[in-house]
Amino acid sequence: MARILVADDEKLVRVTIRKILTSAGHEVTEAANGREAIEMQNAQACDLLITDIIMPEKEGVETTIELKRDHPNLKIIAISGGGRTRNLDFLKLAKQFGADAVLAKPFSEDQLLGAVGDCLSGSG
Repeated sequence: MARILVADDEKLVRVTIRKILTSAGHEVTEAANGREAIEMQNAQACDLLITDIIMPEKEGVETTIELKRDHPNLKIIAISGGGRTRNLDFLKLAKQFGADAVLAKPFSEDQLLGAVGDCLSGSG
């Protein structure tokens, strides 16, 4: 299947997404923030990045911009719960700056797998 990198500062979110994706046959690596995700992608390219928007050190929109510039074929799914204000404008911004798909937290297993499938098939 695909090599997927999951970047989220919440370990429980990373673990949950990893379990869903590995059970679907994907290989998953995890990063705790955008800086780690960029380092990992540059070291060993993945097919898809799933990134939270609000993270310490380097947030998701900035990460999306940088990775799309350096890895134009990388597919990216941006995820966000909107932070403390539940402002989901961050997802619109991520889409404008190169995310192939966006998901608002909380999302279902089916929504995640659907977005992953769409991105990997080129329809996302």
